[in-house]
Amino acid sequence: MELSTGLRKRLANVEERHAELGRLMSDPSVTSDRNRIREVGREYASLEPVVATLGSLRTAEQKMAEAKELVNGDDADLRDLAREELAEATQAVSTLTDTLRTQLVPRDPLDDKNVIVEIRAGEGGEEAALFALDLYQMYARYAERRGWKIEILSRSMAEKGGFKEVVFRIVGDGAYSRLKYESGVHRVQRVPKTEAQGRLHTSTATVAVLPEADEVDVQINDDDLEIDLYRAGGKGGQGVNTTDSAVRITHKPTGIIVTNQDERSQLKNKNKAMTHLRARLLAYEQEKRDTEMGTLRREQIGSGSRAEKMRTYNFPQDRLTDRRIGHNISGLERRMDGDIDDMIEGLIQQDTTDRLARLEEGEEE
Repeated sequence: MELSTGLRKRLANVEERHAELGRLMSDPSVTSDRNRIREVGREYASLEPVVATLGSLRTAEQKMAEAKELVNGDDADLRDLAREELAEATQAVSTLTDTLRTQLVPRDPLDDKNVIVEIRAGEGGEEAALFALDLYQMYARYAERRGWKIEILSRSMAEKGGFKEVVFRIVGDGAYSRLKYESGVHRVQRVPKTEAQGRLHTSTATVAVLPEADEVDVQINDDDLEIDLYRAGGKGGQGVNTTDSAVRITHKPTGIIVTNQDERSQLKNKNKAMTHLRARLLAYEQEKRDTEMGTLRREQIGSGSRAEKMRTYNFPQDRLTDRRIGHNISGLERRMDGDIDDMIEGLIQQDTTDRLARLEEGEEE
């Protein structure tokens, strides 16, 4: 497949930028600035594989053109050899073109981030809360399978043991690159354990996956914060402790509110709440920059109604359906046990295909 006009335009921009960065790396005004030279070097290194592939493609194209001339030439002795060289060069051009198309898809700069995951019960009462707990356990087991660490930041328990809401942090290489596709409304169809008559119920839970923000990513002015301390309460109103250790932080410019009461230490609760707040503010800034991004929090989670669904878990039919990849997946029990890598790979491939299509049309820079 040949490169589209949109991709050729982007490729020309990459080459031009790569050459410019090469010049900057020998510029005294840049080399004398440690932060600037690091930044330039990082960007230069990120473009190097694309430029290298392009060089190999041009070499293969040249060999293909030369072989075609020999095949069409008058020297009969060289034609058979030229046909072999032409076949090899044609295959090389095809392979390198496919590689280049994939390399040109911009990498999400947030992909290496840890994540903050918010799960909230939607419609369905206690069954929705139990489903929220199931989703939390699925992601926790997935994290364990990949050797990632998980830490609950805050949670609100339902009467029958599920989660009304749970917010947790996952620390691991590439956590955001894989889990960002989990954002949205999840719908479950099953007979709840609490259902005496065996009737099928439909419930929902919302999931938002936010990249964890460092202090350098989000600047927070202390004057913009309103911090309230109150006494933590447990399930059914039972006191967790007798001190005002629970923390509620309101970011006044945006109206974003986060709370934490899981720890007995007021300082620990505040630190966890600030971690959550930074992630929420980073997502808020993303939304301001580009309201069409699929990872944006408000578009991620929807309203939680049964009509809004990104994925359906149908237990009677042992079927998981994700509308974005367009086919059903079986083995729900092991999926809920964290075996979801193949599904995530499918979502990554679909996202890459969609972004490449936009690039070829010149819609994405």
